[in-house]
Amino acid sequence: MPAIDTTNSPSAKKIITASVVAFAVAIVVLLTAILPAEFGVDPLRTGELLGLTALSRTNAPIEAQAEVHKTDMVEFILEPFQSVEYKYLMDLDASMVFSWVADAEVYYDMHAEPAGLGAEYAESFEQGTGDQQMGSFHAPFAGIHGWFWENRSGRTISVRLSSSGFYVNGTVFQDGGSYEREFDSSVL
Repeated sequence: MPAIDTTNSPSAKKIITASVVAFAVAIVVLLTAILPAEFGVDPLRTGELLGLTALSRTNAPIEAQAEVHKTDMVEFILEPFQSVEYKYLMDLDASMVFSWVADAEVYYDMHAEPAGLGAEYAESFEQGTGDQQMGSFHAPFAGIHGWFWENRSGRTISVRLSSSGFYVNGTVFQDGGSYEREFDSSVL
């Protein structure tokens, strides 16, 4: 039997070093690419930067939701130069359809605050002036999502909101205070 030449074999130290480097590279790839692309988990925020988190969002015709479907109708009367903010507590990717109509032009800001982070982390999605808006909304993160309306005129204005979706509750912020609105969550 011929003898095995061990003079060119890597040392145990080189094998351990190569294994540690390979493990470190695997962790970096896991955190920067695999978790954001496959699971929508983006701990380093590189997935959003590289566009990988979009890969985790499927375009399936049915999306399971964590909350029971609810419907809400609310009306706010805004005196001249008065404002109100109304937000829904929603989980990540929860959806709703909405329609709001005012009897005169108001300033509006559709925005959201991530859960647990506060107003300084609010993200605005659309601002403008108008007397109505209809559409659908998918929550880009868990938190409170909704509208700020302000009457910038000298007359009283009514704003009526109808929505239907997967939210927990609604909160009204007005005149320096707030209160929650609960919805019937009975399953049909």
